[in-house]
Amino acid sequence: MKYTPRLLEPAIRRAIERNKSVLLFGARQTGKTTLVSRFEAELVITLVRPDVRQRYEKSPQLLAGEVDALAPRAKGRRPLVVVDEVQKVPALLDVVQDVIDRGRANFVLTGSSARKLRRGASVNLLPGRVATFRLDPFSLREMPAKDVHERLLYGSLPGMLAVPDASDRETDLESYVTTYLEEEVRAEALVRQVGDFARFLELAASESGHIVNLRKLSQEIGVSHTTIGAYYRILEDCLIAERVEPLTHSRTRKKLTKSEKYLFFDLGVRRLAAREGAKPSRETVGRVFEQFVGLELIRCAHAVRSPVTIRFWRDPDGPEVDWVIDHEGLYTPVEVKWTDTPRPSDIRHLDVFLAEYPTAKVGYLVCRVPRKTKLSDRVVALPWQAVDELIPSA
Repeated sequence: MKYTPRLLEPAIRRAIERNKSVLLFGARQTGKTTLVSRFEAELVITLVRPDVRQRYEKSPQLLAGEVDALAPRAKGRRPLVVVDEVQKVPALLDVVQDVIDRGRANFVLTGSSARKLRRGASVNLLPGRVATFRLDPFSLREMPAKDVHERLLYGSLPGMLAVPDASDRETDLESYVTTYLEEEVRAEALVRQVGDFARFLELAASESGHIVNLRKLSQEIGVSHTTIGAYYRILEDCLIAERVEPLTHSRTRKKLTKSEKYLFFDLGVRRLAAREGAKPSRETVGRVFEQFVGLELIRCAHAVRSPVTIRFWRDPDGPEVDWVIDHEGLYTPVEVKWTDTPRPSDIRHLDVFLAEYPTAKVGYLVCRVPRKTKLSDRVVALPWQAVDELIPSA
């Protein structure tokens, strides 16, 4: 398959050229291994392989000896070492730090889970020694789409987009959910009640994009709300779900929602995990389209290293806005509608938001219009294909 350039590649290459090491996070099958293969390395260690993993589990210090045996690059530059899925052997990070501090090599480390790296009391996250990046499934800027329905149903994991037959994609997504989400994620998180977690996974996928109600989910599954919260943290740490916080301050509104939303990282994986079919209702399509736009905003912010946070805004007694781009206190409200003929009623909540927040200058309605259309003095309808234009570069 022809390589599709990733937006992160120039930034990672620049870090390596500056003699920095790199930590690249991303869920499984987002293309981390393909991306790091673009960088010429003197040593590549793949910890997914059991024999390789067991070797370093028994003796992490072997890595130091292997690195010390490498010859320097031309012009005295340090050798480059790739360690794929480093969370499989967290003890290696202490060795990596020693090697970096001694100036013996630079590293590109990849990981599909931050759980063991972030939560372990003794785990070394290499503070100040690595540049950290996040790789998501393909964004529209990387892999444009002619038909949004395809992305809503099958997502945008590189391996899935490479499969031409829809039934084969369905099979591959089912395998992803079964072997990765239900088995590997559960095993890594040391979940004891297998049935409870499997039921949670299905409900969390169904509730993706909705405001989280921990007590409601706890009643449906039969576990405590604190356990549900812990399950969500597992999905977040394993890069399966993206937490989206609300905008909670306002000059006049006292009841703004303070609970967060979670978005599954890929819409195809979400659909299969939720056990939904391939022929969704119009209501479901509209709801998933909203998530699609939110994910595109988040992915673009990750890829261009933009200093923005994606939020949402909701007053339980009144208006709500699907997404708010928070650029260091400057707000851009974004409403999403499954329509190609927007009406004045579609932008009324944007008008309310713009009146409420002085730093918000213009609002956008992302929909299926063929081109940008001015709907009012301060609101523009934007084609879904152009949503990445809303994210400022770093």
